[in-house]
Parts: sequence; C-alpha cells; structure tokens
Amino acid sequence: MASDAGCGVIEIRPAVPADRDAIARVVTSDTTFKPDEVAIAIELVDDSFAGDVDYRVRVAEDGAGGPVVGYLCYGPTPMTAATYDLYWIVVDATVRGRGIARALIEGMEDELRAAGGGHIRVETSETEGYGAARTLYERTGYPEVARMRDFYGPGDALIVYYKIL
Repeated sequence: MASDAGCGVIEIRPAVPADRDAIARVVTSDTTFKPDEVAIAIELVDDSFAGDVDYRVRVAEDGAGGPVVGYLCYGPTPMTAATYDLYWIVVDATVRGRGIARALIEGMEDELRAAGGGHIRVETSETEGYGAARTLYERTGYPEVARMRDFYGPGDALIVYYKIL
C-alpha cells in the first residue's frame, strides 16, 4: 500500500526478517522507550518472524525500497470474534510529524476491514513521553474509553483507546 505522507510516497508492507535491524533502529531513534520496552518490542517482531500469527508487523518505507522509517505491530485479541490489539507503532524520530504513523494505522485498518475485523484496542501510558502517541490515537478516531490510575506506577495511568471500524 502506498500513501503520500508529506515526505514523499510512503510504502506500507509486511515486515520481513531482513527488516529486523531497521526496526530496532526506529525503536531506539530517541529515548522514548526504556530498555525493557525496546526488548519487548523486538521480541514481538522476532515472534512474528518465527511464525507467531498473534503478531503482525508492518513497516513503512520512505519510497518503494527506501529505508524503513516506521513500523507497527498488531494482532488478534484472544477470545474475541473480531477485535485486534495495536501493540506498537513507532516512527523514526528524524521523520516524525509527516503522516507516517497515520499511514501505518490506515494500512492496518484497511487490512482489518478486508479481513472482517471490527474493533481495535490500544493501551498506552499517560506519561509525557507518550503524549504524541495519545494525540495520534485521538486524531485517527480512537476515543479514550478507560483510564486506570497508577497502573504502571505512581502517577502513570494506563489509558485505553478503542475504535470500531
């Protein structure tokens, strides 16, 4: 899938094992994520490459065959008929604000609609480092449906967004 995301044509495609290092570079392109979060992000990518159908990874390339500038990981929510979890969406810090995350989300939503998916759940932190993510979810039509105080730690609530396609 191609999208004009303000920095040229962005190509969204399924990730392949050769993308692993580029995905790791994207996740560590700034200090948003702590080392344990980076480890979990890469673990899910590795699980996807190992054939785990619970994790689907898509990458955004800056032009067909260009560098990987973002990625998204999502999968079916266990014990639901048509609900999916968006686990990770990260864009390289050097190209943020150009519509790449929106293109990744729209690509995921198009795939899910085509496959009969009906709902998408996103969980995130209320800390300042996740402010841009929260703004993205709200701007792409994901209303906040729950907030659990002190979930991750004192002063760090779990915020749940939920979109019906």
